[in-house]
Amino acid sequence: MSLPVDPLSPSIIRSRFGIDARTIEPLGAGLINQTFLVTSQDGDRFVLQRLHDIFPPGINLDIEIVTAHLADRGLQTSRLVRTTGGELWLEEDGHVWRIMTYMAGICVERIASGDLAREAGALLGRFHLALADLDHDFPHARGGIHDTPRHLRNLESALEKHRNHPAFDHIEPLATSILEAAAGLDPLPDTPARIVHGDPKITNFIFDPDSGKGVCIVDLDTLNRMPLPLEMGDALRSWCNPAGEDAVRTGFSAELFQAALEGYRDASGDWLTDAETSAFGLGTMTILVELAARFCADALNESYFGWNPNRFPSRSEHNRVRAEGQLVAYRDFVAKRDRLEKLVEDVFGGNPS
Repeated sequence: MSLPVDPLSPSIIRSRFGIDARTIEPLGAGLINQTFLVTSQDGDRFVLQRLHDIFPPGINLDIEIVTAHLADRGLQTSRLVRTTGGELWLEEDGHVWRIMTYMAGICVERIASGDLAREAGALLGRFHLALADLDHDFPHARGGIHDTPRHLRNLESALEKHRNHPAFDHIEPLATSILEAAAGLDPLPDTPARIVHGDPKITNFIFDPDSGKGVCIVDLDTLNRMPLPLEMGDALRSWCNPAGEDAVRTGFSAELFQAALEGYRDASGDWLTDAETSAFGLGTMTILVELAARFCADALNESYFGWNPNRFPSRSEHNRVRAEGQLVAYRDFVAKRDRLEKLVEDVFGGNPS
């Protein structure tokens, strides 16, 4: 969780959004934005968010275009609630606030079964397929989300800047191991820039509590165009880590990997190229190393990712554990690489190139 902030007051929500708020309470444990559940006097529920400063207000314009397109294609999706003046967001006390419709269902912090992995894959497949024909260039998107070389340079910079950090001697060997892993990565092939979610970790997926079916994907601030192997790598590194992001004793599950790929294949159809699907494994390794670098850098910078003070003594320690967990999962993937890449070939064999 991030450090708490005060939400908008019920009077502001009433006057600026036309919602007669009865209760406002924290919602979820997002690492970036501050999120609250608003319940109206009539019992209707909404999601109130204060955007992190890294996101420009205009990102909401991109979200409106994408969610309208998803709804037109028959997918369930959260929609922005306009202010009483017709705006998609509100600027109040130097911060950007928005309200979105609430999507009922459950979120999980980790995938514990092949059935859920298959549903996650199918939901992302439907999401990608629905947006495949959208003509939009995302002028408000934040660039460099998966600029791996930049994230590695940021880690090197953090090592230079924070040699006096109390935990430096504990973090430096971990950083060195991450940089060594990065040096051994093969370059990704050149593939088309697809419309992607940009942060398809499992906590951004909502499932029906009774059927287990995927309902929708939320937290759309990272919408953009990028190579699909990076998007799938980000998804698979999250879905196939049974212990989740906050543990060192973890690994990479081949069983969950196969189920997720099968679900994605069945929902996405045959529009993918062989070059894209064959790079899903390399994309996963790349993102595991990249995220390890990002967490490790913030273990020294202590300025970006939120942290859970109920479980960890400091932001630095929480991010160090996250970084080490990603590196452990990467090493387990490397140990299983032949088997995992054979699974990709078996699942997607015969795609047109």
